[in-house]
Parts: sequence; structure tokens; C-alpha cells
Amino acid sequence: MSFERMDHVLTERLEALARAGTRKGAEAVTVGIVPAKGERGPRVRIEGEGERLFLRMNSNGYLGLASHPEVVAAEERAARAFGAGPQAVRFISGTFAPHVALEQRLARFHGREAAMIYSSAYAAVMGVLPPLVDEQTAVISDELNHNCIINATRLARPRRKEVYSHLDLAALERCLDAAAADCRRAIVVTDGVFSMRGDHAPLDRLADLADVFDARFAEGVVLLVDDSHGVGAFGATGRGTEEVTRARADVLIATLGKALGVNGGYVVGSSTLVDYLRETSPFYVYSNPITPGEAAAAERAVELLDSDTGRERLAHLRAVTARFRTGLAKLGYESVPGEHPVVPVVVRDTPRTRALVEHLRRAGVLATGLAHPVVPRGEEEIRFQLCADHTRADVDAALAALASFPGDRA
Repeated sequence: MSFERMDHVLTERLEALARAGTRKGAEAVTVGIVPAKGERGPRVRIEGEGERLFLRMNSNGYLGLASHPEVVAAEERAARAFGAGPQAVRFISGTFAPHVALEQRLARFHGREAAMIYSSAYAAVMGVLPPLVDEQTAVISDELNHNCIINATRLARPRRKEVYSHLDLAALERCLDAAAADCRRAIVVTDGVFSMRGDHAPLDRLADLADVFDARFAEGVVLLVDDSHGVGAFGATGRGTEEVTRARADVLIATLGKALGVNGGYVVGSSTLVDYLRETSPFYVYSNPITPGEAAAAERAVELLDSDTGRERLAHLRAVTARFRTGLAKLGYESVPGEHPVVPVVVRDTPRTRALVEHLRRAGVLATGLAHPVVPRGEEEIRFQLCADHTRADVDAALAALASFPGDRA
């Protein structure tokens, strides 16, 4: 069978994405990492850019643990002991000692009965939410939740799907009130930290609302939180949005691939929840886990996070984030208030956003621009992400690049 006609259809769709301004295009390929030296933090080399060095301010590696010698050594030891990959799904023969040790460590770190790892945080959300939804369930979601939550809700096909305005608790209350009329169960699902803005959900107030409405649902109200950008980057000990808001989710999902610097995702909760998901979650049952080496590396990363080393890195991360935010304000740039190391520069104009991203790249600074139609007109921004391996000099270099931009700042 010829693929030519289908190939033509796909080509047309790619061209349509390009015309709409939503095609991502060629990916920047990192071909080398230059370690920190003196007052300068790590730099990267990009394919096609020769020997030029770039300051990466678009990385999720908030604690700089991906290249930590102890994390790398843990992965190497486990790879030598168990091989490069698991070679099976968990329930057949793909469960190795490092997987079990990591799950136990994650449960202890979060103060939960049990934990369960997935191949990614995206897979975790897709694998956790649908098994908790039936034909009598309402899923109620913040409008700025991550794409994985949106797609997990579609896959779950709940009786009711409600979306409330971003952080609008009055709207959430109205959604819960409406759902109580014809649903036995409600799941309130939210990001902990919203990845494009750096603001966070008020989990304490969400939990209070869940408690208020719990008795109106025969099977209660469940608070499910994806805190992939929070855990390891937010709070004095890196326990994320729960720590900052002094609240607790019923079901907490997070990632090993951002602040912890490795790969994979996980869920923590009651032992009953985890036992049920091991039996019913297709993204777990039918998909290989992360490698034993990755699991060992992630366990070591959690140990480092939950130590003086981790607390020192978190303190430094808060300091460089505050320095950058203060510098932006002095330069007259608009941002979204907060303390998280995701720091958006709100530009509110598509051509200016693209021009500023290119200006930064010429200055050796990598940051992510979000322009219309990816975001609504008037909400265009550039997302900066601070990391613990950034130095004061790195922050000042990024601010100097922003200061030299010849265009308008507001």
C-alpha cells in the first residue's frame, strides 16, 4: 500500500501549522556541556553554533542534579549491575531492586504510605486519573492545567467535565455545587505550580473546599495535584506546593525529570490507591519502567534533596531567583509575582516577543518565547527558569542581555 496520499495530507497539515505560527520546527541539539568555571555556571554548545557557549535559562533542572557526580555514579553502578534497560514491564520481570528502593524513598520523602513510578510524569497523570473516574464522576480542572491533565480527562470520559477560571475559588465552588446534583464522586485536579507562569495553586483553600463539599458526594471529593514543577524547586525542603501552602493532596503526582535531574514520574498516596493502580493503570501495566540505572540515580537525587546539600541548593536557588526578579523590576520588565524559579517576562506583543528571544540568543542566553497563537493576544511572554547551578554572574549576564534590547519593555 502506498503512503503517498497520506504523506501529502500530513505535509499539508505541517504547512498549516507553519502558517498558523504554531509549528515548533527544528529542535536545538545540545552537543556539549561545559562545566562551571570560576564565577560562571555551566554552559552548553548547540549544533550549528560552532564553539559558541550558551547560558541555558530554559531548563527544568532546577537543582542542577543531572550532572551531580553522586547521581551519575549511582546510575553507572546500577547499569553495570542490572544492565542498560529493564527488558520487561513491571508485573512480568521488569521490577528491579532499584525500582522498589526508589518507590520506598519517595513515599518516605512525601510522608505517604506508598509510591509508584511511571516512565514519565505525563504518563503518570494519564495513568492515574482515568482509573479513578467512572460514569458517576465529575472532574473539575483549573483552566491553566498542563496538557497532560487535559488529555487525561478526555481519556477518562467523566460524567461531568468542569473547568474553572484560573485560581478562581468561587468558580470552583460553583462547579462543585453543580456536580453534586448528579455525581457520586468529584475529583478536583490542578497543577501545583503552573509551568508557564510560575504561580501556584492555593492547595490549602482547595482542600478546605473539598472538605466542605465532601459529604454531598456519596464517594467524596478527591484532590489530585500534579506538582512536577514544585517538588524539588519550591519550599524550604523542596516538598513543593504542599509545603508552601501547608496542605496535603489526596493524590500527589510529580516528576523525576525536572528538579531531580533524571527521568520518569511517580504518584504517592495510600497503599490501597497504589495497589489499585498497579492492577488497573495501563500506562504502568503495559509500559516498561524507567531503567534500573535511572531509578538508582533518582533515589540518590532524592537523598541529596533531603539533606543539607539539597537545602543549601534550594536556598541558593531562591537567592538567584530573587536577584533575577529584582533585576527585571529595575529594568522595567513586567512579570508574574511569585517566588518559584519559573519567571515569565510578560511582553504582550508577538513580534516583540520573537525579537527579544532572538536578541537573547545572539547574546548567548537561551529562553523560551510564547507568542500568539500559542497564547492569546496580549499574553505573550518569555519564560525564564532559574537553576541552582546558575551563579550571580549568570543572572547578571542575563539581565545585561535584557537591558541591551533596543525595543520597548512594556
